[in-house]
Amino acid sequence: MKWTNQKQLKTFSLSPLALALIGMVVPHKGYADNYFNPAFLANDPAAVADLSRFEGNGQAPGTYRVEVWLNGVFLSSRDVVFNARAEGKAPKANAAGKNDGTGLIACLTPKALSAMGVNIQGFPALAKAPQESCVDIAKAIPSASTTFDFEKQHLEISIPQAAMQNRARGYIPPEQWDEGINAMLLNYQFTGSNNRDRSDGGSSNNSYFLGLNTGLNLGSWRLHDASSWNYNSSNQQNKSDWEHISTYVERAIVPLKSALIVGESYTTSDVFDSVPFRGVQLASDDNMLPDSLRGFAPTVRGIAKSNAQVTIKQNGYVIYQSYVTPGAFAIDDLFPTSSSGDLTVEVKETDGSVTSYSVPYSAVPVLQREGRIKYALTAAEYHGSSSQQDDVKFGQGTIIWGLPRGFTIYGGTQFSNNYAAFALGSGLNMGNFGAISMDVTQARSTLADESKHDGQSIRFLYAKSLNDFGTNFQLLGYRYSTSGFYTLDDTAYKHMRGYTIDPADSKKDNLPDWANYYNLYYSKRGKIQLSISQQLNDFGSLFVTGSQQTYWHTDEKDSLLQVGYSGTAKGITYSLSYNYNKGVGAPEGDQIYALNISLPISQWLHPGGDVTRSYNSTYATYNINTDKHGKTAQTAGLNGTLLEGNNLSYNVQQGYQNHGVGTSGTAGMQYNGAYGNANIGYNYSDNGDYQQVNYGLSGGVVVHPNGVTLSQPLGDTNVLIAAPGADDVKVEGEPGIRTDWRGYAVVPFATTYRQNRMALDTNSLADNLDIDDAVTNVVPTKGALVRAEFKARVGERALLRILHNGNPIPFGAVVSRSDSGGDTIVGDNGEAYLAGLAREGILNVKWGASADKQCVARYTIAETKQALVRQEVGCN
Repeated sequence: MKWTNQKQLKTFSLSPLALALIGMVVPHKGYADNYFNPAFLANDPAAVADLSRFEGNGQAPGTYRVEVWLNGVFLSSRDVVFNARAEGKAPKANAAGKNDGTGLIACLTPKALSAMGVNIQGFPALAKAPQESCVDIAKAIPSASTTFDFEKQHLEISIPQAAMQNRARGYIPPEQWDEGINAMLLNYQFTGSNNRDRSDGGSSNNSYFLGLNTGLNLGSWRLHDASSWNYNSSNQQNKSDWEHISTYVERAIVPLKSALIVGESYTTSDVFDSVPFRGVQLASDDNMLPDSLRGFAPTVRGIAKSNAQVTIKQNGYVIYQSYVTPGAFAIDDLFPTSSSGDLTVEVKETDGSVTSYSVPYSAVPVLQREGRIKYALTAAEYHGSSSQQDDVKFGQGTIIWGLPRGFTIYGGTQFSNNYAAFALGSGLNMGNFGAISMDVTQARSTLADESKHDGQSIRFLYAKSLNDFGTNFQLLGYRYSTSGFYTLDDTAYKHMRGYTIDPADSKKDNLPDWANYYNLYYSKRGKIQLSISQQLNDFGSLFVTGSQQTYWHTDEKDSLLQVGYSGTAKGITYSLSYNYNKGVGAPEGDQIYALNISLPISQWLHPGGDVTRSYNSTYATYNINTDKHGKTAQTAGLNGTLLEGNNLSYNVQQGYQNHGVGTSGTAGMQYNGAYGNANIGYNYSDNGDYQQVNYGLSGGVVVHPNGVTLSQPLGDTNVLIAAPGADDVKVEGEPGIRTDWRGYAVVPFATTYRQNRMALDTNSLADNLDIDDAVTNVVPTKGALVRAEFKARVGERALLRILHNGNPIPFGAVVSRSDSGGDTIVGDNGEAYLAGLAREGILNVKWGASADKQCVARYTIAETKQALVRQEVGCN
């Protein structure tokens, strides 16, 4: 137990023995019959210090690190000053009619109460008091009270709701937002594969991908740059390609609850389709609102026939690349570069064949709460990834306004030299019947052939969760466009039709990839998209995802349908899925069926295991998939995790495919470490004629005022753990993350404008290390690197028996240290426990007010490997 003396600002420590003995010795009010005579501790009354302050559960005034709760809701862990109550005044009773009996009253200032959401202007005693002065809330606010649970270090503040400000649930004042520290950041992802095919004369192919995201944080400004590198080499040719994706500067405009972006980014997608731009944009940022006031990256599913490479592109840029095993896969951790824009998924099999399809990516109905205004203003030039498009200058403005009775109206304009569009729409929250929105866009376009067109487009969106039935219509949308309707993106093309990549790069037979083909003569007509999930109680869940895009002047269409069912029985998970896709230009559609089964081996090995332990997982898997031509592939394998933190994962699989393909196999491992992640895999097929080795590295590098720290892959917003001197300490709840040799670590993917709890695992502390408080909270702004500080004390842990004139120091005496450590109360037999103690120092001991009840001890601790040093020290 620890506390800090208010005047001297020193921390006291009680050993469990001392605390127990004090509880026995002092008389507790209401329990006089249980009084324990201090003389029982020693024949000499001088062997026991004055313990009167502990009578009746009383405690010493000071500054305590406590958990602060307001009306039953946890706020934070912080230092709170506790003063002694005035003589003769009984403690304030809490709501249950009881008092805490500590004899202490928390020092709560008007400034602190205002930060908690108390309406201090409504109470004259609070409004007139100095902002940093201590106030008695029981006097200032009727029915308000505080209760201090000393044993749990828990401060409960009870304030009537009428005295609170009218704030949304989860609201955090902007004054508590942390802009972070100045820093340079680098995020990298490298993947590579080396392929050799002996059946093709020993041909080889090597493929490499490097994604780089760099950043510079200066105050509230964030500089971001994204680029990628692709390299492919074979017996025939080598090709290297650097792609610059975007560079932009961003900062939060707090009074407007908005974000300012200067550079290359993407327009918002609430009203118009998102387009890439290079310029300036000021737009509302919903992340600044509490969760209760906030109005989607999709899950990408597919089926791989072999050990395949999955590449996901958005607006022509590669935003994700990974390797998957045969069978159904789901990618749900995308970090898209824009808030909309259909995703192009390419599944490249080991035989070189590529399956491509498009996953619709749109916003749900644009409803806003009453009084909420959301806007976006953009002045820029179009900045597409294709050489087929011009960088035309354009402007865009949109606004969405929440009205009473669940209505929302919205509109906007988009214009350039060759394009002008106006949109107007409305949304409605229909309660039990879901939410809808509908809008109309009128556009006038001039295309590459100088032809002029006028057209309209009508869009309908619907969303609904049928909680009683477990059904969730995540998105139901339909858009109909007349033959003369075109988008700003269409008018940027230099030609009426073509390919956005070199046709020779897409497939072995020199036919272009249909997903990169465009034909402005075939203007878009109707598009319907649907995403439904259904929970079947204890029988699993079902999902259906589909979309279809039709065109004017042709019968061809883009179609996608994905259906799946999954469930669990006695720990065994299984899934059935069907995938169909066909695009314009494709000779036929792809159809694949798949069955996946996973058996929880580790769960069976540890039935009813200790819930406090973290067991390594082990699963046995089996999957089978087949296409419409009867090509069937089967695989069976094992996968799981290893190491204490489950941060090493592995998988081993063996497969067989009919139609003469033969056997195949794969083995792989991934390690998530404190300084980055690494993975390696080996695949073979055709009885070893085809072999592939794939590997990858990913991580982050952070340069900050205290040096350079390596980390796991960074997120947009991150936390720097700063505990100088506390090396190799685990970060709680973050597998693989530990402090480096200097005591620093980076926790990626912090939640913006929300409290993020950061904690160090005290079980991983070295024997000579102590941390005053292992838990803290931070509230980062978007893109910030916030610093979570921990005070580590490196030194010996010692149980010193202090002797004065040959006799043990009296029980209850206070030991003050010459270093920065806290004070300690002496236990039985003159023993005092001290942590983080320097090898040499001075101890001041006091057990009374007179000079004969004080002494000074000089100590020296010899070097030892013992976790706890025990020795006697003389005090004069």
